[in-house]
Amino acid sequence: MDAHRIAIARTCLDAAHDGSRGFPAIVGMLIEAGFEGYMVDYRRNSQTYYLPDGDSVMLDMPQAPPPVAAAFDAATVATLVRWAQSGDADYSYSAFSEQAACAGCAGYLVSFPGRRVVYFGRTGETHVEHMPQ
Repeated sequence: MDAHRIAIARTCLDAAHDGSRGFPAIVGMLIEAGFEGYMVDYRRNSQTYYLPDGDSVMLDMPQAPPPVAAAFDAATVATLVRWAQSGDADYSYSAFSEQAACAGCAGYLVSFPGRRVVYFGRTGETHVEHMPQ
């Protein structure tokens, strides 16, 4: 992957963690740069960004969440997503990630062409959120 796209992925990762950009702005930047999605892996503490041709780049997240709980609580994950979407001044991606891991979320896959985010647990349970049109 070229250095320019890696820099964009890093900018988006950092912006999520420092709160300087929200999810819609991050998605817009990544789509404009040609990415088709990304995956967050809380167990590995990384995010992988994917291009349509199969190329990818994995970046370490700046803050590690706690260990992922064994049981996946889809209702809590859905509540956390609503919190992230609410515009609440107390929201932070770090707090979201910490609480998601405690709710058994091992990670999530964001698909731009599929317009969805698939949250998953350690044993394969899932919760799907559709992106607004």
